[in-house]
Amino acid sequence: MRTCKLIISLIFSAMTLNSFAQETITFNSKDGLPITADLYISSTQNPYIILLHQAGYSRGEYREIAPKLVNLGYNCLAIDLRSGNEVNYVKNETAAKAKEKNLPGNYLDALPDIHAAIDYVRQKSNKSVVLWGSSYSASLSLMVAPQELKIGALVVFSPGEYFEPSDFIKSKIGKISVPVLALSSKSENPELVDLLSVVPKSLVTIFKPTDEGKHGSKALWESNKSNKEYWMAVTLFFSKLKK
Repeated sequence: MRTCKLIISLIFSAMTLNSFAQETITFNSKDGLPITADLYISSTQNPYIILLHQAGYSRGEYREIAPKLVNLGYNCLAIDLRSGNEVNYVKNETAAKAKEKNLPGNYLDALPDIHAAIDYVRQKSNKSVVLWGSSYSASLSLMVAPQELKIGALVVFSPGEYFEPSDFIKSKIGKISVPVLALSSKSENPELVDLLSVVPKSLVTIFKPTDEGKHGSKALWESNKSNKEYWMAVTLFFSKLKK
């Protein structure tokens, strides 16, 4: 009973927004491409979550989500990856600039943007970073984690084998050594379980919704009827992380 009350309390906390500073910033990717990002600051003493969007989207995927994560005691950096477009009336400015410069904008081409975001946060805080991905960027997050000592935890929504060969991601994530929360729609769950089977089981928490659920981080949007289930999994996971 006490555990249930704690979870309910955490969810309520996540839904109750506190004051924070928000600004749109730019910083350079590894190849000099300007990256546009929304920075949400709750306190300079708090650790960071780097938020990565799904295919065809922008940092606008997190306009509703990031303020709630701020209330969990984190700062958030939601970036426009060079592979994407627009969502929630927020255009992907990084993708537009990449197109202007005739730079490729495929999924894997976004890897330098992720590393640059980690470098940006490293300059702001010496605390471990939570790397959060959605769909293809969730897969990239799993790839990046073993390469970056700064990463302290992963939250991945609907990662999958979106590349060739068919085991491209699975072959690269066996050395993950940080806690992982993996969430998906119900139909995606078997593929998710198989993908993460190479990661030590003690590190992995997998969430499957009771209804069909949603693909990617938009599962947390209020428009998704099962969003509270997803929020329960997220808040419980964060309550166990060391800051």
